[in-house]
Amino acid sequence: MYVKKSGFTLVEVLLASMIGAFVALVAVGTLRAISASAEMIENNISTSSEARFASKVIARDLLNLYRDTDLEKAKLVGLAQETGRDVVSCLSFYTVGRTKARIDQPEGDVYEVEYYLLKEQEKRALMRRMWPNPDKDAPPGGIMTAIAEYIDVFQVRYFDGEDWQLEWPEDMKSLPELVEVTIVATRRSRTDTAIESFIVNFPRSPWRKVSISEDTEREEE
Repeated sequence: MYVKKSGFTLVEVLLASMIGAFVALVAVGTLRAISASAEMIENNISTSSEARFASKVIARDLLNLYRDTDLEKAKLVGLAQETGRDVVSCLSFYTVGRTKARIDQPEGDVYEVEYYLLKEQEKRALMRRMWPNPDKDAPPGGIMTAIAEYIDVFQVRYFDGEDWQLEWPEDMKSLPELVEVTIVATRRSRTDTAIESFIVNFPRSPWRKVSISEDTEREEE
């Protein structure tokens, strides 16, 4: 009597092994693609968060700009430096704040803040210097903090009512009508780039330029 043996032939085993290996390769490739996509999304979110947070901090300080009819008690100075293709801005001004820079030290509510871009080797950070109780007769001081990393561009422009300027020197003795701030953050590649830009509109300011005719009238008096 003939009994049929059960089991797989060698050809069937080899075919099943090939199919299994192909499925495994496809699965590994899919997992790698998902992992790379997740990492790219995470980098983009982190980069955007850096630029967005820096924009909010600067905008808040500008909106709380300290203004006074006495020009000696007020300040807004913007400088710019060309570095190849880019223009790196430095912005300093007096702002009113309730958050103390030093918990255990006496402070008023007027601070000098300065924003500038720090690039040292691979480090790229937007710095914020906060100086409690500022004194124009003393060397600039204060506490420096990196408010955002991976910042490639920090550019500030000033609108005087007719044209946009890259600088607002101290001898302007007035406020610009508009201040535009642009921040570009790049983490690893151009695909991880985030751009934040905003404009602050200053209402009619007590700061104003003194014309030559007014100077002449005062001398005659």
